[in-house]
Amino acid sequence: MKTPTALDLPAVDPLPESTEKYFRICQEKLGMVPNVLQAHAFDIAKLNAFTGLYNELMLADSGLSKLEREMIAVVVSSINRCFYCLTAHGAAVRELSGNPILGEQLVMNYRTAELEPRQRTMLDFTALLTSASYTVEEHDRQTLRDVGFSDRDIWDIINVAAFFNMTNRVASGTAMVPNDEYHSNTR
Repeated sequence: MKTPTALDLPAVDPLPESTEKYFRICQEKLGMVPNVLQAHAFDIAKLNAFTGLYNELMLADSGLSKLEREMIAVVVSSINRCFYCLTAHGAAVRELSGNPILGEQLVMNYRTAELEPRQRTMLDFTALLTSASYTVEEHDRQTLRDVGFSDRDIWDIINVAAFFNMTNRVASGTAMVPNDEYHSNTR
C-alpha cells in the first residue's frame, strides 16, 4: 500500500475493535479502506470525529440526495484542486449517477454539465460559498429557495460544502493519495 500522506503518522496498533470492524465494513462494501480513514487512524478520537461528521453529512436523511451531496463534494474539490477528493468523489458521482461523463464534467467544470435548474443553482451557490463565502447574501439563499430548497436543505448544502473545503485542505496539505481503486471505478 502507498503511504496515504506525506506525514509519518503510524496508525494506532492495535486498532480498537470498533475501528477494526468499521474498516472491515469498508473493505466489504467498497473493496478497500479509503486512505483518508487510514490517514486518520493515528488518532482514534480524530478518526471518529471525522467519520461521524462525514456519515452525518453524506449518509443521513436529508432533502439532498446522496448524488447531490457528492456533486457538492466534487464542485468544492474542483475549485480547490484537491486531487484526493476529486478522485474519490468523482468516482462516487459516476457510480450514483450511472453517468461517467457527468462525473468528469463536474471534475473539470460543472457549468458544462446538463443539470436540472435545482442542481445548477445548488452548485452555483456551492461555488460561491467555496470561492468567496464572505459575499454570500440573503438573495443567494433566496435563489435556492426559489428552486425548491428548504432552509434545512440550505443548511445541508452549506455544511457539506464547508466540510469538503476543510477536508480538501487537509488532503492537499498532507499530500493525501487516493486509493488506486477510485481511478477505475465506474468508467
